Amino acid sequence: MIRRYLVRSQTKPLPPATAAELPSFDLQGGRPVELRLEGTARQTLETGRTRLLVAAVSFALAFSLIGWRLVDFGLMTDRHEPSIARNLSSGGLETGRADIVDRNGIVLATTLPTASLYANPRHVRDPEGAALRLSEVLPDVSPAQLGAKLGSERSFVWLQRNLTPRQQYAVNRLGIPGLYFQREHRRFYPHGALTPHVVGFTGVDNQGLAGIEQSFDDVLRASAKPLQLSLDIRIQHILAEELAKSIETFSAIGGAGVVMDANTGEIVAMTSLPSYDPAKPAAAPTEARFNRASLGTYEMGSIFKIFTTAMALNEGVVTLRDGYDTRKPIRISRFTIRDFKPKNRWLTIPEIFIYSSNIGTVHMAMDAGTPAQKTFLKRLGLLQPASVELAEVAQPLIPSPWREINTMTISYGYGLAVSPLQLTGAVAGLVNGGTEVRPTLLRRDPAKVAKGPRIISEATSETIRKLMRLVVIKGSGRKANAEGYLVGGKTGTADKLAGRRYARNARISSFVAGFPMDKPRYVVFVTIDEPKPTKETFGYATGGWVAAPAVNNIVTRVAPLVGIAPRDNGDAMVEQLLVDIEERAEGRQLASN
Repeated sequence: MIRRYLVRSQTKPLPPATAAELPSFDLQGGRPVELRLEGTARQTLETGRTRLLVAAVSFALAFSLIGWRLVDFGLMTDRHEPSIARNLSSGGLETGRADIVDRNGIVLATTLPTASLYANPRHVRDPEGAALRLSEVLPDVSPAQLGAKLGSERSFVWLQRNLTPRQQYAVNRLGIPGLYFQREHRRFYPHGALTPHVVGFTGVDNQGLAGIEQSFDDVLRASAKPLQLSLDIRIQHILAEELAKSIETFSAIGGAGVVMDANTGEIVAMTSLPSYDPAKPAAAPTEARFNRASLGTYEMGSIFKIFTTAMALNEGVVTLRDGYDTRKPIRISRFTIRDFKPKNRWLTIPEIFIYSSNIGTVHMAMDAGTPAQKTFLKRLGLLQPASVELAEVAQPLIPSPWREINTMTISYGYGLAVSPLQLTGAVAGLVNGGTEVRPTLLRRDPAKVAKGPRIISEATSETIRKLMRLVVIKGSGRKANAEGYLVGGKTGTADKLAGRRYARNARISSFVAGFPMDKPRYVVFVTIDEPKPTKETFGYATGGWVAAPAVNNIVTRVAPLVGIAPRDNGDAMVEQLLVDIEERAEGRQLASN
């Protein structure tokens, strides 16, 4: 076939034979020229171009399809499965939450990145074999559960959330096709079972479900700044350890404790036992997750005599030189009120308090009257839930109607049930000079804390401190007398209700204390649920034998940490009161002779 080449230029056309040998440039002018193909050559060139275009489009479509499938595999899912896409549609990926720290900056809760394992069962070749191999790496999931998931017809199944780095590495080493990891965030609690009833816990999606995690969920999600609590993890450890020792020693079923700043209301320690691991709340029994310190309500027994005595003194119903005849039990309806260890004589107000006379306390309450009692207990915060930053707060159990018999029994701690947190706050208000404190789990600057409304006069507060000190020196609280720290307190022992009657062998044994009592800084409360008598306690399981020793140990260990130095444990603050008591006792003895 003969090919013809035509060359257009501004020069004279060349012969065909010469033109076939020329390049596509004008040799004379040095200018580019245009080659124009004709016939079969042109058709061949157009065919090549078409094929190249078709191939390019095909490759582009193929790569687009592969890219779309990668996106679908990584981000999408079936409409019934959890996915990153679902998180994105609901407002974005969860990126964590702020830390929770104690008053000294020690981390109580933090968020760390983790890997969660999921699978596409359609890509797993041997579901049973894969399940068996995976179960060796993931002991929390049985081979049967894994096999059921891997053998399903679904395209997405979670196998286990929040793997440890070691587990992730082990799964990778198995080399099982169809298994994949998704990056997530998990909440960690470095102190384990030491703080769950305060700090709380979160769910698998890092949403607060209990404690501070729940109360401040929005704040923790929105801020990167750590949330600082009033807790001191050192004191929290001491409180939990001493409480656990008492529970074990007396074979009790549980207990609770609170350490509170008497002036600011800051809760520096609060624990409830038994406890649980906040990383695995679902595995904890209901009893362990129950917060006895803020959610439990108990009749506190003779500790309530602090409130009755303070009320009678503050309202001018009695003075320290007054007293009552405690020889005869009080009978009302079918009930008889007696003293646990009767003195069978006339007792002064300090003696009624020191010897914990039910009869003498009832006389004070009746002289003050039911309206005065209700008003006073309300001022102390004992007739309404504690205003603390927790959802787990109890409503006190109040008699309705409030009859004369209720006034009598409430005066010495029966018929009104309150939480340990409420009681601690009420005692703090009585010993700090007489001003209300609001319990809080957030750290406060003492210089910025305004004093609350007055509950009792400063003179009455000073008298109550002296009487509480006398209980530790001469009364049932001797075992709480931590050497050098001027501890004052009051015991409480109350039988537990069993149906509509009180059980004889099931009791709540408690002790509340302040220290140092010349100028209290802290209030400590310990309660033990159903302690059993021991040989060493001579068959007793009362507050003085059970809870007072624990308070002694707590004060002795805590005081050095908070800068309270031991000093002479002299009793100058109560010396005159002791003299007055002795003189009155001698006078009565002479009169009786």
